[in-house]
Amino acid sequence: MGKEKNPRRVADNEAMAKVRMLRTSPQKLNLVAAMIRGKKVEKALTDLTFSNKRVAQDVKKCLQSAIANAENNHNLDVDELIVAEAWVGKNLVMKRGRPRARGRFGKIMKPFSELTIKVRQVEEQA
Repeated sequence: MGKEKNPRRVADNEAMAKVRMLRTSPQKLNLVAAMIRGKKVEKALTDLTFSNKRVAQDVKKCLQSAIANAENNHNLDVDELIVAEAWVGKNLVMKRGRPRARGRFGKIMKPFSELTIKVRQVEEQA
C-alpha cells in the first residue's frame, strides 16, 4: 500500500535551492538576485565572487547548492545550466529599539529574507 510519490515541484530539466532566514532586507537581496537572472551558471558564479555586496556570498552559496542538486539529484549537465529564476521573499522582522530624546523610542527594524534559485538545463545552439 503506502502513499503515492509526491510530484516534482520543478520540471524534469530543472533543479532548485532555497535559503531561508538571510539577515538582509529583501530589497538589497533582490539587487544581487537580479544580477544573475538569466545568466549561465559559471558567469553568475564569477559575478557573485567579485561582487562588492555583502549578501553576494550567501547568494553564491545558494547557487552552488542548486547546481549540486541539479548534478546529483536530477542528473543534469552542469555545463548547460542557466539561472532560470531567482526570486526573493520576505521573512520575519526583528523589532528592536533605542531610547531617543524627550522620552521617545526609535524603532529599529531588522528584516530577514528568503531566496529561491531555480536552474534549468538548456541545450546550446551550434
